[in-house]
Amino acid sequence: MQFAGFTLRNNLFVAPMAGVTDRPFRQLCKKLGAGVAVSEMVTSNSLLYGSAKTQRRANHDGEVDPISVQIAGADPAMMAEAARHNADRGAQIIDINMGCPAKKVCNVMAGSALMQDEPLVARILEAVVNAVPNTPVTLKFRTGWNRENKNAPTIARIAQESGIRAIAIHGRTRADQYMGQAEYDTIALVKSLVNIPVIANGDITTPQKAKFVLDYTGADGVMIGRAAQGRPWIFREIEHFLRTGEELPPPLVTEILQVCREHLADLYAFYGEETGVRIARKHISWYTKGLVGSAAFRHTMNQLPDVSAQLAAVDEFFGRLAEADTRLRYEEELPQELAA
Repeated sequence: MQFAGFTLRNNLFVAPMAGVTDRPFRQLCKKLGAGVAVSEMVTSNSLLYGSAKTQRRANHDGEVDPISVQIAGADPAMMAEAARHNADRGAQIIDINMGCPAKKVCNVMAGSALMQDEPLVARILEAVVNAVPNTPVTLKFRTGWNRENKNAPTIARIAQESGIRAIAIHGRTRADQYMGQAEYDTIALVKSLVNIPVIANGDITTPQKAKFVLDYTGADGVMIGRAAQGRPWIFREIEHFLRTGEELPPPLVTEILQVCREHLADLYAFYGEETGVRIARKHISWYTKGLVGSAAFRHTMNQLPDVSAQLAAVDEFFGRLAEADTRLRYEEELPQELAA
């Protein structure tokens, strides 16, 4: 896929997720089949540029191209400065957040709250595009502020006129948060109205759903967030299905243990052991969710204090799985009496 001046391996995107899409996770998703992985949102407040969290989020050492960094804020001048700051530090694509529904973001009129103020949207987009003339700028937003105000078509036209190179749309309004079902009619409408690439996002959890959304909306690509948590190989599964129409077999337990271990090693190195162990807990929980015996394992694992104990527990858990079946099996796939 041609995207914002880059040739991608496919049209599969990792959605930016706060506290999730750090550099280790982005690298892993790209390794396992994603074409682009967008960073966690980085603040546009220059007072926070020196904080450890912001510096970590702007760390792209060794990251596979293209490097896409998402910025968040509500002030055009600050957003322009944030774009320059990140472009100077290796960002090859600047993505603007107008999709986050979190209260702490919307309460300062950033994220999806911006969709209520279309003139401000135009000023922000123009300011950022003009600030980094040699760096493509993309935009992520929702179908609207609420179901009575689905103004995604208007925002999309503003984006195109402002020089935005591509847009990603989550199929829910801000008021929906993550409740209910994503809808794709608005995304299909937007796709019919603009000439820039449109990426569809929301409830894409299987290869079959990815194909359905692409066919239904006419979108140029799909963006996957929560479904990749603990299952980053979903990107190669979708890539294979879109190319061949066939499903890949479930991955080998031994392979997923190796994937998990390498991910944990990256987390420990990236954050330091103490913070790395804490952050690793949620990823281990996601890797094991739905697997046989995982509930008891997660409870025990969350009490473990250090790297060696954490790795030993992961080895033991996946070792038991491998004794039962060479391939990864989730409880809903098993006869009820075996899953009990």
